[in-house]
Amino acid sequence: MKSIRELMDLSGRAALVTGGAGHIGRACCEALAEMGCAVAVIDLDQDSCRETADDLARRFEVSTLPLALDLADEKAVVAAPDRVADALGSLGILVNCAAFVGTSKLQGWGVPFEQQRLDTWRAALEVNLTAPFALIQAAARYLRASGHGSVVNVGSTYGVVGPDWSLYEGTSMSNPAAYAASKGGLIQLTRWLATTLAPDVRVNSLCPGGVFRNQPECFVRRYEARTPAGRMATEEDMKGTLLYLAGDLSRYVTGQNIMVDGGWTAW
Repeated sequence: MKSIRELMDLSGRAALVTGGAGHIGRACCEALAEMGCAVAVIDLDQDSCRETADDLARRFEVSTLPLALDLADEKAVVAAPDRVADALGSLGILVNCAAFVGTSKLQGWGVPFEQQRLDTWRAALEVNLTAPFALIQAAARYLRASGHGSVVNVGSTYGVVGPDWSLYEGTSMSNPAAYAASKGGLIQLTRWLATTLAPDVRVNSLCPGGVFRNQPECFVRRYEARTPAGRMATEEDMKGTLLYLAGDLSRYVTGQNIMVDGGWTAW
């Protein structure tokens, strides 16, 4: 019987992480690299990808690959697994962490439901749902060949439950329908793929609760009062679940969605 240390070890494996230069994505990259995994960092900005990849290589002495691409670019997405496998020698772990979250300048996003636009809806689904589908499809042969293929999709509590609008009163924060629907779709895609890619590839998802990023004080106070753990999440809170799902600690776990939300959805 293997020790826990052996089950945690990811030496000799390679992972692709979308959104790898972002907040949660970078935490995922760090967790994987700390356990000896080579990491391909995929994000929009080349400089951010390179900085993250260089930092991982320096701190954890693993092979890395910075790969800037737009997840709305179908050709770039489907070509990514080949590029990663060529550069890192294999591809056994795929983490879909990137998410379309909109900006203040985006029309039809952070607005009342009646004003939310179809083109913005389509853009969110393209990045949050279609890109993971295409990426997993293109990576499937590498994941199977690795002998320990694992896909971890990063969802959201709002892919599981509806929003509590009282949290947002007095703030400019929003909760668009497209974000929730795309994350809900990603969670169901996880279940579908778990039975389809079995037994060679496991597919699971984790759903972060609200992560503290200097939101308005009134929002934070309300959020904390509604959360059994009594606080908002940090990026570090995602590391343990990500490692569990990515490696052999969970080798008999597939098709599951783990809530990392401080008990938010337990009420």
